[in-house]
Amino acid sequence: MANVTDLQTKYSKLAQEYSKLRAQNQVLKKGVVDEQANSASLKEQLKQREQSLRKQEQEMDSLSFRNQQLAKRVELLQEELATSEARNKKGKSKGDSPLQHGIQTQSVFDEDLQKKIEENERLHIQFYEADEQHRKRETELRARLEELERDADQHQTVVDGLNTKYVETIEKLQSDKARLELKTQTLEREAKECRMRTEECQQQLRRCQSELSRQVKQSSSVIQEKVPFNDTKFSDYNSLNVPSHNRRHQLKARDVASQALSFIQDLVAALLNFHSYTEQRVQIYPLDSSLEPISPLNQKFSHHLLENAAYVRPLEESFLQLYQSITEDTVTVLETVVKLKNFAETFSSYTRFLQKILPYQLKSLEEECEAPLCTAALTVKNQELQSDMKKVTSVFDKLQSYIHLLALPSVQQDAVPPSSTSAVFTQLAACLHGLHDAIKEMSKHYNQKASIEQELPTVTQKLCTTTECLLGSLGSLTSSTGKIATFFSNNLDFFTSPGYSPRGTSVTLNPLQAESMLANKKKAAAYIHAIKRARPQSVPYREALSNRRILTSSTESREGLTQQVQQSQEKIARLEQEKEHWLLEAQLGKVRLEKENQRIADLEAQLAAALGGGSDTQTATASTLSHSHEVAETEQKATGKEATLCTSLVGMLCTTPTVEHVGDEESREQLIKTHYMARVGELTTQLQISDSKAVHFHSECRALAKRLTIAEKSRETLNEDVKVANQNISRLQDELATTKRSYEDQLSMMSDHLCSMNETLSKQREEIDTLKLGSKGNAKKNKGR
Repeated sequence: MANVTDLQTKYSKLAQEYSKLRAQNQVLKKGVVDEQANSASLKEQLKQREQSLRKQEQEMDSLSFRNQQLAKRVELLQEELATSEARNKKGKSKGDSPLQHGIQTQSVFDEDLQKKIEENERLHIQFYEADEQHRKRETELRARLEELERDADQHQTVVDGLNTKYVETIEKLQSDKARLELKTQTLEREAKECRMRTEECQQQLRRCQSELSRQVKQSSSVIQEKVPFNDTKFSDYNSLNVPSHNRRHQLKARDVASQALSFIQDLVAALLNFHSYTEQRVQIYPLDSSLEPISPLNQKFSHHLLENAAYVRPLEESFLQLYQSITEDTVTVLETVVKLKNFAETFSSYTRFLQKILPYQLKSLEEECEAPLCTAALTVKNQELQSDMKKVTSVFDKLQSYIHLLALPSVQQDAVPPSSTSAVFTQLAACLHGLHDAIKEMSKHYNQKASIEQELPTVTQKLCTTTECLLGSLGSLTSSTGKIATFFSNNLDFFTSPGYSPRGTSVTLNPLQAESMLANKKKAAAYIHAIKRARPQSVPYREALSNRRILTSSTESREGLTQQVQQSQEKIARLEQEKEHWLLEAQLGKVRLEKENQRIADLEAQLAAALGGGSDTQTATASTLSHSHEVAETEQKATGKEATLCTSLVGMLCTTPTVEHVGDEESREQLIKTHYMARVGELTTQLQISDSKAVHFHSECRALAKRLTIAEKSRETLNEDVKVANQNISRLQDELATTKRSYEDQLSMMSDHLCSMNETLSKQREEIDTLKLGSKGNAKKNKGR
């Protein structure tokens, strides 16, 4: 019903929004109509202006025509004036009256001409002004018309968009309405079904209550009659009872221990790599031990770091022993896990190791800061690393104290109260998260320091490789600590929950109760095994006959097998004799090889002593050396052994001529030393790269395995969802079939009802017609009478 009310409120809100949109649509339509009326009026004004412009153009044309006429008249008057002046010049003998008359007419013409010229100028000016005003007005009106047309187009687009939007909203609302109606119908059906189910559940509840009350009465009567003393009534007595064995708790404990063992192995590998690469970095930076001696502090620090395996590997071994002690046939609680004490001791020894190397780490970083090429940024990063190392050591110290507290109940009973155990586990989880955060900060600061060091001009490739390996070990250490922290937080409920306790109490389990519980479990298992022991089946007759034939054939073949065994023993004895013979031959070959090496050494000593004697002695000694080598090769081939000549740098340096004997030996020793040091450096770099690749591949493999498990889980969940969906589809198909069947039945019933109604109506019409005919006949008879 709540869903129906929600749907009704949603439908009312949609109706209100529809009414609002409809009112806005009417307002916008009114605005569009007003704008269309304004545009029509402006168009009419524009037409009127154009008509007035045409009138003014016609007046302008008439004025220009009159102006041309006046110009022609002025030209005619000027010609007449010229002719009159010429006449006046010719006939001066005439009287004054006609001259005066000509002057007067000339003055009249001049005044008339002047007036016409002024009028013409005034008309020109008016026409120019009217033309300018008309142009301005026309441009303004055109701009206004374009603006209004743009506004009209915009309004039209808005109106079209709103119309489409309203149509879409109307369709959407209609579809929502239909969907909501269907939903209301389905919800009503579900509500009816729920009512029916609730009624059924209430009936079942009544039956269960009556059954439970009957069982309670029966059990209480049995307890009163049969049980003389109820020890579970008092907590002191109940604490003496032996609880039942919890196999599920043991399986969960073993699973958790196996996961913790894998995480501890990753942590141990990361710590070993971190300490080893730190020792290699101390040997390289700030001073390279292959070129010059490092400081005594760094020597001690390197010596302590080389001992890290003696403190780190026992962590894995002790936890492996703890994991092996947790089986299905044991009781796993803090009071019975004795191997946890060994793990706590190994962890405390590793914590003491960290506290021992902490001052050396801090002093080593200070020595790096005192280097001449150390920048200010590098100094800041070294200081941050010092604080990070202090924090990591303090966190390990806290972890050691919490693990020691958890290991105390297995040594001393009631050392830690049960109410404090959950608090210890919670603090341990928080401390593990703190360790992860501290190592993460240290890794970040190391990355920043490495990026700053790479910009220095004196950085070697060896230092870069060691730093990359150190950063990789820090990354694996960060990931392993994060996994341990999340694992411990996820299983915190399991750690804090009491796995074994007598019924009705929360008292912890002591070792005596655990032994009694295991003894009871073994007795119960033996009893069940004795009950379920199956009877041995009898062998059929045919199978017994075939077994007898096989037995007789096997006795016959036994003699042949014994002969083969004797032959094989003889072969083994002969091969043992050959083996002893070849061992003696190998020893003899070794003795000969040692003699030849001694002779070659003597010849080299003689050659070194006779180096100042000239080239003849050198060639002679060289020939003797080659001859001795050939003799050694022939002897070794005769004994059946392969020998290889020394063609390395040492062999070539043996025949290098020098001036001074002492200087030659020192240079040769220095070259040999540098050669082997370079070779050792190359091998260490290759080893570091291979270790880092192995760690990387190992982490990738673990990540891929986890992803595979997650994918399998997701596949299982999806399969379950598909099954549920198929079930829903089948259920809906059944419902559809039932509704379809019911509708068909209703339609058939309605069609039958309509047929019956049509038959009744036709009968009634026939009766009405017969009655009308009868009434008409009776009326005619009455008239005839």
